[in-house]
Amino acid sequence: MKLIELKVDAEKPVTLEKFLTGQKGVSRRLLTRLKRQNGGITRNGQLVRSIDEVRQGDVIVLRLEDDSFLEPNGSLNVPVVFENESLVVFDKPSGMPVHPSIRHQGDTLGNYFAYLYPELTFRSVNRLDRDTSGLCVIAKDALAAKLLQGSCKKVYYAAVHGIIPESGTIDAPIARERVSIILRCVREDGQRAVTHYKRLKCSGKYSLAEIDLETGRTHQIRVHFAHIGAPLAGDDLYGGLRDDIGRQALHCGSMSFSDPLTGEQITVTSELPGDILSLFEQEK
Repeated sequence: MKLIELKVDAEKPVTLEKFLTGQKGVSRRLLTRLKRQNGGITRNGQLVRSIDEVRQGDVIVLRLEDDSFLEPNGSLNVPVVFENESLVVFDKPSGMPVHPSIRHQGDTLGNYFAYLYPELTFRSVNRLDRDTSGLCVIAKDALAAKLLQGSCKKVYYAAVHGIIPESGTIDAPIARERVSIILRCVREDGQRAVTHYKRLKCSGKYSLAEIDLETGRTHQIRVHFAHIGAPLAGDDLYGGLRDDIGRQALHCGSMSFSDPLTGEQITVTSELPGDILSLFEQEK
């Protein structure tokens, strides 16, 4: 169980429902759940209805009850780069899935989160592929998850085959391959996908790209760079070679977001891992 304290700062009285849904981003689904909970919402320590008015200076407390359903695994070790009451940001290593699956039941970021926070539900705000390394933000409650969803600005870094232009934009629709549930491709009937990039450095074989996603399609970076003839190093699913690295050379290296409670702008970073850096230490 977690308590979230919200202070009313509106100059004019408003109903509790308007305050929560209109000013604090609480979804109607969450509001309904809170109303059904015993002591789910209080005002200045007293129970309050959604139709009641709240005034400047009132303190609203939401009582969020979570159920932990993942098996905890304390043998894992994932660095925490930032944490507050609303969220935690992990620096996920390559090779670790974010969510459990049929093949991965106890070795995921979710299992480690369950070990650290046994009273909380695992709510991943951004999802990284198993072999993609870097920053992954987990909300500690339903309200934080809703406010963070779609609002995190991420910067990725990828080592791609060949020498790419100094900067560019790839604007090409992405669709699921008709013969696969995993593979994506560029196809006219796909969803619009836009990737902006700039080249940071080159070796004789690879370019290091800094990537800003305008959209967030599945496998977007991997598909787009393969589409322009520069697949990610190690990404054999989309034409990359594993001569020098054993996984797709993709890393989430920076993330910016507003704190769900205070609105403060927060930026966290993660250094490029050694296997990607090594591609540029000498001419390949």
